[in-house]
Amino acid sequence: MHRAIRVDANNLTALGGREVNVSEERAAANPGRVPGPGTDRLPDVATLEGAAFDHVAIAVPSIADAAPLFEAVVGRRATRPVEVPEQGVAVCFIGPVELVSPLQDGEGPVARFLDQRGPGLHHLAFSVPDVRRAMEGMRSDGRDFTSEAPMLGASGHRIAFLHPRSTGGVLLELVER
Repeated sequence: MHRAIRVDANNLTALGGREVNVSEERAAANPGRVPGPGTDRLPDVATLEGAAFDHVAIAVPSIADAAPLFEAVVGRRATRPVEVPEQGVAVCFIGPVELVSPLQDGEGPVARFLDQRGPGLHHLAFSVPDVRRAMEGMRSDGRDFTSEAPMLGASGHRIAFLHPRSTGGVLLELVER
């Protein structure tokens, strides 16, 4: 069993830690490199040029049951749920939060996710200008996708999912916008 510990400036020292300025620590590790915007780019791997955070998806057994909580937290109304039969899901958006629910119990990837893990964080999504091109770049860097080609998402946007085995266990969605 894990115990959560809230770490802040008041108890950091008591836990044997110290306050660290991340920029100073990076500068010490990289002498001659000036920290600042754009200096944390990874030059030796394929990058997703033009990518930006798009949304976070939460897998839930029922959108109708889950939506009120997220409406209260986000302060916005949920969109009308849209069915995506090709993926076996219904989705709705509440600001940057996407609720994803299986169309039928026990069928499809989200149903399997819920059976194995229960409700919770399903994926992070990033918008890109061209999903196909982003897939090519990521594949050239050895990344795997859950499909060979882009698919159509709930709003008619082209999407693709980076397989969790290629991303340290996190399902990442690319959304063409």
